[in-house]
Amino acid sequence: MLTARQLTPQEMGKLDWQKVDNLMPVIVQHATSGTVLMMGYMNQEALNVTLHSGKVTFFSRTKQRLWTKGESSGHFLNLVGIYPDCDNDTLLALVDPIGPTCHTGSESCFAPAQTEWGFLYELEQLLASRKNASPDSSYTARLYASGTKRIAQKVGEEGVETALAATVNDREELTNEAADLLYHLLVLLQDQKLDLSCIIRRLRERHSAKE
Repeated sequence: MLTARQLTPQEMGKLDWQKVDNLMPVIVQHATSGTVLMMGYMNQEALNVTLHSGKVTFFSRTKQRLWTKGESSGHFLNLVGIYPDCDNDTLLALVDPIGPTCHTGSESCFAPAQTEWGFLYELEQLLASRKNASPDSSYTARLYASGTKRIAQKVGEEGVETALAATVNDREELTNEAADLLYHLLVLLQDQKLDLSCIIRRLRERHSAKE
């Protein structure tokens, strides 16, 4: 399996293995949320295995062998792309993780550190999990049960209230209404089998077309 973004031959040739004694530090980041998940080391063999298998593989300094993250737990790190830094002595791996990354059960080995965008991703995942829940279990579940028209109506109502808060320069109310709008929009996207990644990709396409 090939990854979405391979290192080019030029990038491979510039990697400074001698500088790092043949063990390249690798920062692993969630490709969608931006959360830093872990840090490990790769030798050249581990990098080649990672690129060709599509699963992040390290050289374990403890076990003194190649180690594919998830080989025992099943919590693999599926590679989305890999990038060298400006000095060619560190790699950044963007991944789509299966399950928690840390052996403690946390999403990240650096928990509880979390970016605000990372929280938005977690919220989206939580909303998705409520789609088939009992309507009595939460407001979100009741929204899904009420149907697409009601969810869309709520988005419209919150959009109007957000705009009205802006027209009177009420920053506190604008913050509250914008939060309500974003929440209901996320529910609507999930109802329609879409997510924020789809919207971001469309924005990127439009941005690129204007360049």
